[in-house]
Amino acid sequence: MAGVWRKLVVWGIGIVSAAALAAAPALWVALEKDGLHDPANPAIKLLQQPAEALAPLPRDTAGNQVRWVQALDSGAIAPRTNLLPETKVRVLDQDIIVSKFGSMPAVKFPHRQHTLWLDCSNCHNALFKDKIGANKFSMVAILNGEQCGLCHGAVAFPLTECNRCHSVPNESLRKPAAAP
Repeated sequence: MAGVWRKLVVWGIGIVSAAALAAAPALWVALEKDGLHDPANPAIKLLQQPAEALAPLPRDTAGNQVRWVQALDSGAIAPRTNLLPETKVRVLDQDIIVSKFGSMPAVKFPHRQHTLWLDCSNCHNALFKDKIGANKFSMVAILNGEQCGLCHGAVAFPLTECNRCHSVPNESLRKPAAAP
């Protein structure tokens, strides 16, 4: 319907127009203006600009504006799986559900999406113990760049995208009461 603005609430930020959100172009700052690279260094011309590298990839509305797993699954990118030829690639297609039955939905951790990129040793046993129930998750720690926050918010989608992890309704996990 023309002229109708659908609105959605963005958690903790306010109201944003869905039309504006969908129409907003991704903005990748040129390396010379990103505050990380020295614009006076002539070697900057040897680097690929973010817009050139990222524009052909599947779009996202958060973080660096790229849906990396979709890019991988579609074949748009083919990252190197190992640096050393003797490194064995182990893709684990297993989801872990973490629920505390609080107000937030439970967390679904998809091993596949992580092990397509990373060897198990990147996380186990330095960040996470390789045993069910042995890890104590904390949003405070994650927001402080620990546990999942080591990558999310830095190189993976940002921590403002709560529903990408908190995606399993708690009601679907509760066991029905036993019949008397």
